[in-house]
Amino acid sequence: MTATDPYTVRLAPGVHAFVQPDGGWCLNNAGFLGDGRESLLVDTAATERRALLLRDAVLAAGLPVPRTVVNTHHHGDHTYGNGVFAPAALIVGHDSCRSEQLAAGRQLHLLWPQTDFGDIRVTPPTLTYSERLTLHAGGTEVRVLHPGVAHTTGDSIVHLPEQGVVFTGDLIFHGGTPFVPMGSLAGSLRALDLLRSLDAETVVPGHGPVTDPSAYDATERYLRWVAELAREGHAKGAGPLETARTADLGEFAAWRESERLVANLHRAYAELDGLPVGSPLDPAVIFRDMAAMNGGVPVACHA
Repeated sequence: MTATDPYTVRLAPGVHAFVQPDGGWCLNNAGFLGDGRESLLVDTAATERRALLLRDAVLAAGLPVPRTVVNTHHHGDHTYGNGVFAPAALIVGHDSCRSEQLAAGRQLHLLWPQTDFGDIRVTPPTLTYSERLTLHAGGTEVRVLHPGVAHTTGDSIVHLPEQGVVFTGDLIFHGGTPFVPMGSLAGSLRALDLLRSLDAETVVPGHGPVTDPSAYDATERYLRWVAELAREGHAKGAGPLETARTADLGEFAAWRESERLVANLHRAYAELDGLPVGSPLDPAVIFRDMAAMNGGVPVACHA
């Protein structure tokens, strides 16, 4: 056993979370549900090895291999493992999740060339939706909702109303720093209102341990702090990196990946400049500035 070995949490009869500690870069959460006849999977994993561990966890819970996979967004840590389950499984996601995944390709390989991702085939959703979609698997109603542009342009919330469970994708990082440069800071705040309206008692974040709706409040405090920090820095003519370096993290200092602050400031500055939400920002500049926040040490993939 190692500190990053995944574990399974039973959330309700036939419903489980697949948690990958410590929830840092490339260590996402997934989930699965169903009965002895059929199952549905929420997200996959960043590497072939970890996607196979996820499949083993589904089988160990007494469920069959999933026939449906829902992707909460296009990022490789949530979608690289799709190929382990397709073509037997139907891959479902938002319209923009498909287009963004195709555009990104094997992007994680470019960011972390030393990581052993295994046999990864980019496998985007083949069933897409624009606003909401209802699926049924193993007697469970699964509501898939697009919150608008938030973490990315193609996020999906997976809500199980009868069980009071919600899979948030990367709208929530429990114990980790939010990451909005590919989406919208303002949109991420609006997404929190949608999450609250669902009244789910059990919250499965995109990264970090299973939690409850208190995670929404912590995320909101952070995002509003970033927005105010951006307004002050922007008004002074200080760039995102300078603003981030002089910021007092306060209650957020203990969260993982604090270097994401500068990435979030890039998005906040873009919105202050009037750019539409989700407008592409230069990823090379963003990751360069995050590395600078780490003292020149590159951001690391932990998968």
